[in-house]
Amino acid sequence: MIVIKNINDLKTVYSEDKIQVTIGNFDGVHLGHKEFLSRISLDCKQQKCKFVVITFVPHPVQILKAQSSFLINTFLERRELLAQCGVDYLLEVDFTRDFSTLLPEEFLSKFVFSFPSIDKVYLGHDFVFGANKSGNYKLAKNLCEKENIKLILQDEFLLNNNSVSSSVVRTAILNGEIEKVSTYLGRAYFLSGRVIKGQGRGKQIGFPTANIEFGKELIVPARGVYITRTTIHDMTYNSVTNIGINPTFNMGIEINIETHLLDFNRDIYGEEMRVSFLKKIRDEKKFTSVNELIAQIDNDVLAAKLFFKSE
Repeated sequence: MIVIKNINDLKTVYSEDKIQVTIGNFDGVHLGHKEFLSRISLDCKQQKCKFVVITFVPHPVQILKAQSSFLINTFLERRELLAQCGVDYLLEVDFTRDFSTLLPEEFLSKFVFSFPSIDKVYLGHDFVFGANKSGNYKLAKNLCEKENIKLILQDEFLLNNNSVSSSVVRTAILNGEIEKVSTYLGRAYFLSGRVIKGQGRGKQIGFPTANIEFGKELIVPARGVYITRTTIHDMTYNSVTNIGINPTFNMGIEINIETHLLDFNRDIYGEEMRVSFLKKIRDEKKFTSVNELIAQIDNDVLAAKLFFKSE
């Protein structure tokens, strides 16, 4: 997949006669996204077209509502996930307040209709665009017909009669419903980041942890203890991860993500790692003593080992 930051660059890199285009944020690249994108990718292969996705950086909500702790994935992770769906070109449009004032007609004219030989445009069932979200399928259909371009609307994706969307996934993450999140995503939910130094208390009580430095734009699961798998340099290790504020030690209000890798004793400070969440064990709890905390961690580790043994 080729990532393009400027629309004029996109016009110069593709040489095929036809392209197919879709537009969206695709945060999380959940099952609904995957079904939609795979459908377009297959059609592109059959029609000998190139598949172009137009998306936005930052996410519009980050600019229009200044919202943090919102994204399911970083933009680099989104690239990785979209590439797995067969996308040939990813145009990342710089989303600004000025950009948000574009009328839907202006957006389509500049970012879609300016390409020669577009075969089809695909839109999600609930996609809106342009200033004040005034552009919708009906408007896009009328404009596409004038340009003699086929417009295809995606049906709503349902899983067990329930709608799957990025908003639904975010709610499940916030609730700590990790198994539900994995079902919606069609993969394990993960957080990535660099290992940073913590307080060292885990090591002092016999359970050394790797503290991950995560982007503040990312949504984080509910506070508690989770069974996880951790990947470092293409090597994957079974692990237990705590998300919370370390109430036993009165650490304040800042959320920490600390992972104890099972049967692992290497120094990994400064390295990048990815923590994939598999199951929640329990909520975060303040213990009356360090010994009580150690006993609980022993139980958490045992629960994780039994989980991995049963797989």
